[in-house]
Amino acid sequence: MTFLYLFWEFFKIGLFAVGGGPATIPFLFDLANSDYGWFTQKQLVDMIAVSESTPGPIGINMATYAGYNAGHSVMGLAGGVLGGIIATAGLVIPSIIVIIIVAGFLKAFSENKYVKSAFYGIRPMVTSLVLFAVYGIVSQTFYQDGAFAWQVIIISLIAFALMFIKKLKKLHPAFWLVLGAVAGVILKL
Repeated sequence: MTFLYLFWEFFKIGLFAVGGGPATIPFLFDLANSDYGWFTQKQLVDMIAVSESTPGPIGINMATYAGYNAGHSVMGLAGGVLGGIIATAGLVIPSIIVIIIVAGFLKAFSENKYVKSAFYGIRPMVTSLVLFAVYGIVSQTFYQDGAFAWQVIIISLIAFALMFIKKLKKLHPAFWLVLGAVAGVILKL
């Protein structure tokens, strides 16, 4: 039954998360607060960090992780590799269906003023979804165990300032990832 729930929940996310991976984050925050217990908000923030650091689209990486992690849920149901595959399929299938449908009509409706207006209307909605995701990530990152995490802000400001030094701008992005990971381990963030 967990697999059906996994597929359905990620199918809904894939259907309504217009705008790519970052637009899935608000839906995932809702899922983190659900009774399924597949992952917590803190795990979601960690999942976002890992998904941003690994190759592939963030939404798919997060669906795979959440589906795999469903095996550790409060409900005690199995997830594992099969759960990761099912959650990922649930996220991707709506896009495939929409692309097939839209491709058939796109040529005929691409210049339609109502279609253009609809796409202009979707843009602010996607922006608000991404801003909601940023708010959720920031609140989970800067508040740890109910207290404001000053060390996180200080490290963030130092890293931000370092990126403006001309010689450091040329460093590979992997350097910044490793530096952030080392700072997190040292400061136990």
